[in-house]
Amino acid sequence: MSDLVAFPTPRRDRAGTARFRRAIVPGARSANPIERIGFAAARPRSPPVNGNNDAPAPSRPRPAPYGAELERQLALHGGRPVRRAPWPTYDKGAVFVHAEDEDAAIRAIRSHLYFRYDHRAQNETECGRFEDELCHYFGTRHALAVSSGTAALALALMGAAVPPGSLVACPGFTFVATPSAIVLAGCRPFLVEVDDDLRMDLDDLRRRWRPDIRAVMVVHMRGFAADVEALAAFAAEMGVPLIEDAVPALGAELHGRKLGTFGAAGAFSTQSDKALNCGEGGFLVTDDSTLFARAVALSGAYEGRLRRHFPHGEPSLTGLDLPLLSLRMDEIRAALLRAELTRLPQRLALFHRNYAHVSRALADLPGIAVRRPVAPGAYLGEAFLFRVPGGDAGWFARALRAEGIDARNIGADDDLNVRAFWNWRFLYDTADPGQVRATLPRTARLLTETVDVPLSSNLTPDDCDDLVHAVRKVAAARDSAPARP
Repeated sequence: MSDLVAFPTPRRDRAGTARFRRAIVPGARSANPIERIGFAAARPRSPPVNGNNDAPAPSRPRPAPYGAELERQLALHGGRPVRRAPWPTYDKGAVFVHAEDEDAAIRAIRSHLYFRYDHRAQNETECGRFEDELCHYFGTRHALAVSSGTAALALALMGAAVPPGSLVACPGFTFVATPSAIVLAGCRPFLVEVDDDLRMDLDDLRRRWRPDIRAVMVVHMRGFAADVEALAAFAAEMGVPLIEDAVPALGAELHGRKLGTFGAAGAFSTQSDKALNCGEGGFLVTDDSTLFARAVALSGAYEGRLRRHFPHGEPSLTGLDLPLLSLRMDEIRAALLRAELTRLPQRLALFHRNYAHVSRALADLPGIAVRRPVAPGAYLGEAFLFRVPGGDAGWFARALRAEGIDARNIGADDDLNVRAFWNWRFLYDTADPGQVRATLPRTARLLTETVDVPLSSNLTPDDCDDLVHAVRKVAAARDSAPARP
C-alpha cells in the first residue's frame, strides 16, 4: 500500500400552534499547495459497486401482495412503506429554533450594528459575548467566532504556525471540508486508514509516520468521538500539534470532557445541520494565547482591533506580519447563536435519547454492525451509522428510502458523497475511483459497507420506532430472499 500524500421541526408560533419550517492541473507546483497523487500507468476502471440510485437486481414477477403480506413486502417491491411522512432533516426545515432565538436575531438586525468591531467595547458586542459564553461552556481560555467550520480549521492550523507545504495527517473518512481546510492553510493532507468503527486508525498512522508530517487533525466524524486521548498522546510524542475537527460533534463529550478541548485547538461549525445553527458560521476554542492571537489577526482584526481580545494584557503580536483573510462572524449570527446556546443542553439530551432508542433496538440485529462508540456515551447522536458486512449496503439504503427513511450508502459509486475520499478529485491526477480506493483499501471497503441515517433532535419516539421497524423489515427481507444466481 502506497502512502497517500494529497492534499419537520415542529416549532410553536406565538399562538402556540405547531408549525414546520420550510425550509491540477499537473505542474505549477510552486504556486499550488496541493500535491496530487501520480500513478505510473492507467489501470482499467473498476466495476461500479451497488449504489444509492441503481435499480434493484431483476427478480421474477411477484404476485400482488395483500393483508399481512403487504406489510411484510418491501416497499421497493410494491409493499406498503413503513411511513409516508417525510423523514425530518434540517434541509426540510426540521431545525431547533425557538421564538426567543428569532427575537435575538431581530434585535441585532434592528440595532443596525452588524460589524463586530464597531465603536462598542468587546464585551458589549454579540460576538464578544458569544465568545465569552463559549469559553465558559468549554472551559477554555479563548474562543473566536468565525465564518465557518472550515475557516476555524484552517485558522487553527495557521495559528499553530504549521509551516506551509507540510503534511497534515487526517482520517480517510471525513467531510471534504477537512482536507479542504488543510489546503486552505497551505498544507497537504496525508490520509490515514480508519478502523471498523470508522475512527482514525492510530496503528496505521504510527506505521506510516513521516518526518514531514507537522500536525495531526483528528475528526469526530458524524458526531462520534475519535480515540482522541491516544492520538493526543501520540502527537505529543511526535512533537506536533493535534487539531480537533469537532465540526460534527458540538457538545459531545469523552469521559466527561468536551470534544474540542483535547488538542492545541478545537474547531466547530454552526452551519444549518449542527447543534448550534445560524445558517453558516463556526468558531474555534483554545488555551494557547499565541495560537489565538494569530488566528484573531488572520480572521480580520485589523488596525489594533486584536487588542480587544486581550483585555488583561497585550497580545504577543501586532498582526501586521500576517495576511488579513476576513473570516469574521457578524453580529446577527452571533445573536442567534447566543440564544440557541441557552437550550443546547436540551437539544443534546434529545439527540442522546433518539440515538439510544434506535441503537438499543438494533444492536443485536443479525447481518448489520452498528457503529460502536470509543466509550459509553461518547457521541452526539445526530446520525445512525451501521455496516452491512459482506452484503449490499447500496441496496439496503435504497430499500430504507423506499420505506420512508432517509438513508445513504456512503461508498456508493453513483452518489457523489463528499464523505468518500475517492470523490475528493482535487487531490488526485486520476478520475478512476478504483485507483484512488486502492490507496486506502480498508477505509474504502468499510465505507462501501456503511449506511448513514440522519437523526434530527426533532425526531419523536414514533419516528425512532419507524426507523427501527424499517431496518428490521429490510434486514428480514434480505435474509429471506433466495440467493441470486
